Amino acid sequence: MLYVTIIFMTVFLYVLTRLYLLKKEIKRATRQLSGLNKNVTEKKIDIRYFDRDIERLAMEINNQIDLTKKAKVEKRVIENELKKSISYISHDIRTPMTSILGYIQFLESDNITPEMRKEYTRIIKNSARRLKVLLEDYFELSIIAQADYPMKIETIKLNHLILEVLVGFYEEFNIRNIEPSINIPDHDIIIMADSSAVKRVIENLVVNAARHSSGHVSIQLEKFNTSVQLTISNSVNQLSEQDLHHMFDRFYKADQTRTGRGTGLGLPIAKSLMEKMNGSLTAELIENQLFMICEWEI
Repeated sequence: MLYVTIIFMTVFLYVLTRLYLLKKEIKRATRQLSGLNKNVTEKKIDIRYFDRDIERLAMEINNQIDLTKKAKVEKRVIENELKKSISYISHDIRTPMTSILGYIQFLESDNITPEMRKEYTRIIKNSARRLKVLLEDYFELSIIAQADYPMKIETIKLNHLILEVLVGFYEEFNIRNIEPSINIPDHDIIIMADSSAVKRVIENLVVNAARHSSGHVSIQLEKFNTSVQLTISNSVNQLSEQDLHHMFDRFYKADQTRTGRGTGLGLPIAKSLMEKMNGSLTAELIENQLFMICEWEI
């Protein structure tokens, strides 16, 4: 009987001690979480009483802390991008709007010649067109960024589609005195993609190459064992690695790639569309040649 009583007391003291230590550890973890929530500390939860369940709980809490920190960082990045976007678009809108309003005031004057009136009207029309393009590009990029952006994935003969798009750029190349080097296979190259999205990507890349080339443009389509690559390249005089890293940022305009009338949204739109089609768009700079590489997996 005495032996049973001793065993019972020993078990009772063990359980009581364990409950005390567990409760103490829970209170300690609560204090740590409270300090974290009040921004007193950024330290993760640590434990002193080693229990398997407590360890798992602490690990899950620390995982949640990591996810929360990551979400906060992503939120700050998005907020900064939004502020930059608003700043850039406000600046780009202000420029043509100022021009339009200024020349409208000139048109209201009675002391201008018919030739001046015609020239002012032309300037107003050009500014209005630029404003329209800017707003359309920004709206399109915002729509593409949405998770439910519709994509009609179907079988596409990419070589035929590319040639169809390039025909529309004949005048553009002719005006700029550019004779592009085009290497498109005669046999069908098939991919699964959205035809309208692919057209938009090609148009944006060709526009970028034609308008900012220092004299040479090349368009090449290749099929590999596991992928299809469309490479559109143009010669550049001055382009830094820093420009290359920011090539697909919204509104970014490197002097050699997006100066002039561009909105700075053509390449981000192209990259977003490629990603929506589970493809990729990358940029490479080799000597004085800028390469835009679209890739679709087979």
